[in-house]
Amino acid sequence: MTDTPLAIVVLAAGKGTRMRSDLPKVMHPIAGRPMIAHLLDTAAELSPEKIVVVVGPDMDVVADAVAPHPTCVQADRNGTGGAVKAARAALDGFAGTVLVLYGDTPLVSADTMRRAAGACADGAAVSVLGFRPSHFHQYGRLITDDAGALTAIVEARDATPDQLDVNLCNSGVMAFDGRHLFGLLDKIGTDNSKGEYYLTDMVALARADGHSAAVVEGEEDELLGVNARSDLAMAEAVVQDALRARAMAGGATLVDPGTVWFHHDTQLGRDVVVQPNVVFGPGVRVADGVNIRAFSHLEGADVESGAVIGPYARLRPGAKIGAGARVGNFVEIKNADLGAGAKANHLSYVGDAHVGAGANIGAGTITCNYDGFGKYETNIGEGAFIGSNSALVAPVTIGAGAIVAAGSTISKDVEVGALSIERAEQITKPGWAARFRKLKSKDKR
Repeated sequence: MTDTPLAIVVLAAGKGTRMRSDLPKVMHPIAGRPMIAHLLDTAAELSPEKIVVVVGPDMDVVADAVAPHPTCVQADRNGTGGAVKAARAALDGFAGTVLVLYGDTPLVSADTMRRAAGACADGAAVSVLGFRPSHFHQYGRLITDDAGALTAIVEARDATPDQLDVNLCNSGVMAFDGRHLFGLLDKIGTDNSKGEYYLTDMVALARADGHSAAVVEGEEDELLGVNARSDLAMAEAVVQDALRARAMAGGATLVDPGTVWFHHDTQLGRDVVVQPNVVFGPGVRVADGVNIRAFSHLEGADVESGAVIGPYARLRPGAKIGAGARVGNFVEIKNADLGAGAKANHLSYVGDAHVGAGANIGAGTITCNYDGFGKYETNIGEGAFIGSNSALVAPVTIGAGAIVAAGSTISKDVEVGALSIERAEQITKPGWAARFRKLKSKDKR
């Protein structure tokens, strides 16, 4: 590919009726972000002079999502050719290569984009990205001559039996020499079953004007178009496989990779071990040497080196787990710092709290952080011990090295090194149980 200037037009005006959703199709998430965001990030790797997104009327949510890239509105959804025409003003005076992508085909690689655009930079007026799918009956066929030049795009319903035997199919992605683009677009007609402007007609029009058309091949997985929820699930699977491979290449061990689900921004350090059925939501950073045990869920969390999470742990946004700390089974941490070496090993909720290094949170402990109107902080000092089944009513501070006896409800600060007990007095009545059973046994007669 030469240094020819590049502009990219992303078509995103489709309603996506087969998705059966109020959300525009290109806004449906893959690995936690809109599919169009995946495409735009990849497109940016080509360093184009401009990226323009074509949207439909009343698609402000898409315009907001793609900002700062400009948008053009295709007022009349009259086909792919009409969509590119809608970008005319944004491309006024541009004479480089124009690459046309689809917001619902989000997995095209940067290398494939470069090769598609490069064919035009190297002399073709039109280049079409083709692929050889395992099941190709519904796709348009790319017909080439003996030299490999593209001669026609034939829709499956219009193809002859010989043409249907061709397994080189049209992905829809195209590139154009910008000097000819709009002149050719203006020649497209609507004499077809849908009465629309088909961008695929540009091949025949270019050849009729004496220009050449080229084919560039890509892989089936990267050219998956998302038109229904089933397609969305397939695209998610492709991206998840890539994210798993990236994590393992970076030095993480995934015990059962197919059961681990990543967000696109998940960061795992070296020698992290992730056991089966772990889910990463947005904003998770895991340092080196962390062990994340099975069935844990992490979101918006920062985990320092050597920590152990799970099994069945939940880290919610704002959770900060210190080096060597332990968060055990059925423990939930939300907007709380757990200091280095601190432990919350079972059945506890720690929210809006600061837990000092080496502190121990007993089973069944909760920080009562919400009174129905506001949220308040609990501060637990270094080396403090919170006995099982305790309730810490915020705002409250437990001093360093203090002990809270099991079963206590603590609503007042506990000073450094103190023991705090809050229980009703235990009363024992010798022989009472035996007399009670004898009395009840008589009543049954």
